Amino acid sequence: MSDDHHHHHGCNEYNSLARRDFLSVAGSVGVTALLPMWLPKVVLAQSANSSRDVIVSIFLSGGTDGMSLVVPFGDPDYYTGRPTIAVPRPDAAGNGAKAVALDNFFGFSPGMAPLMPAYTAGDLLVAHATGSVDNSRSHFDAQRYIEVGKPKDPRVTGGWLGRHLATSTPLRADAPLRALGLTSGLPQTLVGGPKTLPIPNPANFTIGGSGTTTAARTQWLAQNYASTTDPVSDNALDSTNTIALLQRINFSGYAPSNGATYPTSGFGQALRSAAALIKADVGVEAVHAFNGGWDTHATQGPLADLDGGFMHNKMLDLSRALAAFHADVIQGNAASGVTVVIISEFGRNARENGTRGTDHGRGNVAFAMGRKIAGGRVLTNGWPGLARENLESGQDLRVTLDHRDILAEIVQNRLGNTNLSVVFPDFTPRFRGVTKP
Repeated sequence: MSDDHHHHHGCNEYNSLARRDFLSVAGSVGVTALLPMWLPKVVLAQSANSSRDVIVSIFLSGGTDGMSLVVPFGDPDYYTGRPTIAVPRPDAAGNGAKAVALDNFFGFSPGMAPLMPAYTAGDLLVAHATGSVDNSRSHFDAQRYIEVGKPKDPRVTGGWLGRHLATSTPLRADAPLRALGLTSGLPQTLVGGPKTLPIPNPANFTIGGSGTTTAARTQWLAQNYASTTDPVSDNALDSTNTIALLQRINFSGYAPSNGATYPTSGFGQALRSAAALIKADVGVEAVHAFNGGWDTHATQGPLADLDGGFMHNKMLDLSRALAAFHADVIQGNAASGVTVVIISEFGRNARENGTRGTDHGRGNVAFAMGRKIAGGRVLTNGWPGLARENLESGQDLRVTLDHRDILAEIVQNRLGNTNLSVVFPDFTPRFRGVTKP
């Protein structure tokens, strides 16, 4: 789940997870019923809507330190609480690394600077002091609540994006694949989505991992989907069609537009595959990817010359991949519009700990990117401030903006789905001007 946990003394939750076979646990869960009875009435649009965007959902797992990605340099308490790991103000003296101003209060870390062109183009919205209303500091609980779309409610099955797909008309009626996780198991965010599969590498997709298990996996797919309602049983898992479809796309020879260059990292290549798939215009509506390893309890290194620059390098990889995707797909005239959302399970403490890292916190940063995103600004619902008396539990940036406000506005205005009470149960979103008309 992480690049570098041994070096960073990752928390016990991750260490214990590594000791059991996570994939076998995740893989045996099976697929729950598509939509439980308690959900409100679902209204499907009468026809496919060509103005709808494809959504690319990215989860930064491990709890990203949002105040290192997007620095609140206008808050003096940020510097008080982080004597060694703070990113200097844009106007700091000297030639060293410093924040790149987004406005007169927030700035990108140097590692996020590759996203400045997307920001200045007005295509990238930064949201700060955002996150989940639930204050869990467990990675797995906090991540699950965000993926499911509601905290602590066992009745809510599936994921928010899966329920969006289940309650919306396909972009293309004949598409064998509507959504995919660039993952080895289906991400919780996508569970419940019709015609939705985990495809870790679209360029090399078969039903099985190894040839010996192909028959068993095919049988598992048939058994788990045989009794579910339409539209799932019809051809949701027509995996052979999906394999044939993906083999028609030239992933290895894909040439990005606008001179975009994707990093050779796993995440860079995942976004490159997503770009090739979206531009092939085969009816894929949603792509979900993970970018892990953000659990920076020690020697965080948000700047290149600090403790080896661990987090700086992670930010550079993230921002370079997203910048390439922006130039290639969002500015490069994709066959359909694309909106990208980037979120993490929680932020980190306002103050650094004794090992030049940060412990699990609350308020965080999130991002939305697209031609129809009202970007080029930092959205807050009031900055709660980092003075000790303003911190949650005396240690964390407060959450003043429910992340579901951002997602719900995108689901309705960019994905064309008004069934928000299904996608985000028992939640009434407040639209905050995240999207352009």
